[in-house]
Amino acid sequence: MSDAGPVTYKDAGVDIDRATAAKKRIAELARSTFTPGVLGEVGGFGGLFSLSHLGLKDPVLVASADGVGTKLKIAFQTGRHDSVGADLVNHCINDIFVQAARPLFFLDYFASGGLPPATVAAVIEGVARACCESGCALIGGETAEMPGFYAPGEYDLAGTIVGVVERERLLPRRDIHPGDRLLGVPSIGLHTNGYSLARKVFLDKAGLKLDSLIPGVGLSVADALLLPHPSYLKKLSPAVDAGLVKGLAHITGGGLPDNVPRIVPKGQHALVRRGSWPVLPLFTAIAELGGVPDDDMYRTFNMGVGMVLVVAEADRDRVRELIAQEGEICFEIGEIAAGDGPLRFA
Repeated sequence: MSDAGPVTYKDAGVDIDRATAAKKRIAELARSTFTPGVLGEVGGFGGLFSLSHLGLKDPVLVASADGVGTKLKIAFQTGRHDSVGADLVNHCINDIFVQAARPLFFLDYFASGGLPPATVAAVIEGVARACCESGCALIGGETAEMPGFYAPGEYDLAGTIVGVVERERLLPRRDIHPGDRLLGVPSIGLHTNGYSLARKVFLDKAGLKLDSLIPGVGLSVADALLLPHPSYLKKLSPAVDAGLVKGLAHITGGGLPDNVPRIVPKGQHALVRRGSWPVLPLFTAIAELGGVPDDDMYRTFNMGVGMVLVVAEADRDRVRELIAQEGEICFEIGEIAAGDGPLRFA
């Protein structure tokens, strides 16, 4: 016989008071990111943003959505939630920056089975921090509590970004041609791709613990896998603004072989020279500990290259100077060659 007593939402696993406390902190964080284009306050059914202050002639909006993926598993296992929010924002910023768009606003989606407000706040603080650093307003989002759907202590995190660019400055340009050079800007670590393979190699096959030092890397498994996904916006903007960059490719899932060809015109292909940039020791460790074939490594990970630029040979040195002035280095890793086909390694 069923219990005839009343059942509340809290009995079903949803604590409205706890959710309200988390949302209050999120609202404070969102306000700290507001830019001149933001209209209205936090808490509406939709965020409002005006383009009128930008003074653009023919603005094109560029939008992208992404998640953090199984990098979140490392955050769950370590209790370190302060960086994955920034990883999400920076990944999305890079995805629209390859079309020369500057970020305008961001919306996040955070879903869990029920977490302490402090954990939720730590994640969103990372989102807000990355937004502030790139002049991007956090104008809305969704915080969903779904007990029974997520394992205890776990959550999912995704986001949508919208940016803007003058139509005439959109990338990639149509004048990419054979002889143009490929410049690679270094990555910091895995960024937000390849975590399922990395976790399997380190934690299952090699039998390491999260606090174990990775041979040849000098970092623990946890520290290495939580290295940030950086934004390349500020470091590459001077070269892009000077009109010296013909194309940009963000090296995410699929690695160099799948991402560089996305900006190469028909009838041409990218020729990349292995050994022309330093592969991070972290990737060497994954390959050696897991016996991972080269093809899998290059299709799964960025292999030490976070962003690829296509530039005219005559502009190569100037672009490298502008990047160096922003405190970054880059390597000439290949060129555009004639003939249809996938990316080829030399």
